[in-house]
Amino acid sequence: MKEVNHLGKVKRGGDVFALNIVAYGFCSIVALLCLIPFIMVVSGSFSSEAAISMNGFSLLPQDFSTEAYKTVFKDPMMVVRAYATTITLTLVGTALGLLFQTMTAYVLSRREFEWRGYFSFFYYFTTLFSGGLVPTYVLYTRTLDLQDSYLALLLPMLFSVYNLLIMKSYISAVPESLIDAAKIDGCGEVRILFQVIMPLIKPALATVGLFIALAYWNDWYNAMLYIKDDFKYPLQYFLYERVNNIEAYKRLIANNSVSSDMVSALSLPTETLKMALTIVVTGPIILAFPFVQKYFVQGVTIGAVKG
Repeated sequence: MKEVNHLGKVKRGGDVFALNIVAYGFCSIVALLCLIPFIMVVSGSFSSEAAISMNGFSLLPQDFSTEAYKTVFKDPMMVVRAYATTITLTLVGTALGLLFQTMTAYVLSRREFEWRGYFSFFYYFTTLFSGGLVPTYVLYTRTLDLQDSYLALLLPMLFSVYNLLIMKSYISAVPESLIDAAKIDGCGEVRILFQVIMPLIKPALATVGLFIALAYWNDWYNAMLYIKDDFKYPLQYFLYERVNNIEAYKRLIANNSVSSDMVSALSLPTETLKMALTIVVTGPIILAFPFVQKYFVQGVTIGAVKG
């Protein structure tokens, strides 16, 4: 009988091993398929414009060229300034966004707060209806007078109801006994939030923090609406303007509005420039993501299950 059980365990162990091989192999293939587009972007950024126009994109650079990166960094100080603006907005916006949304989620999760149902409905209502672009633009430019102000880039994305729901779901999972014990020890609500709740919701903080940081890092729309001073452009809008300028030159060339001598002097890439801009913009995010990936996956799972 022992021999049968022993063989049974060996057989089950072999099945699990085979299943792991299939699962890891499938995940590896999917990961490689997801990596191929990024490899093509890197390859395209180091290819010449003529080769891309004639042969399209490939996994290896065609007619190796760094002309696209030379165009991006034609004015290095402007790129550095745009990077500094984006990094500052991302850090400040992420810190303030986490603070405000955590405090709001904590209040809405407290059962003794009598009006939490009304406030929850108010926040949820804003996900269904909004004032629209024109009232929002008038609010920021006329009422708040934030034209050409960094606050016009900071305030619109400072609060997200979706992130609030994730944070509220995670805080609601914290045992009430811990909060009651903290109150017995004489802790106030602020101390409970910062010393009891926040250490227990690090996955949610990392997840929501990454969402907020990505929103600020990728934002160009608000800069297009409210910022006219090119010294205040964030990175995304600065690069967006660079591509638009090149495409405008291309249209002038097509309409014979620019002489052929000027065209050869400019020699501006288009498709390869877009690939180079993608690398310049996504590089820091790709480097930062592995450090929060563990918390990111756990936080999203909690938010999806307990929403």
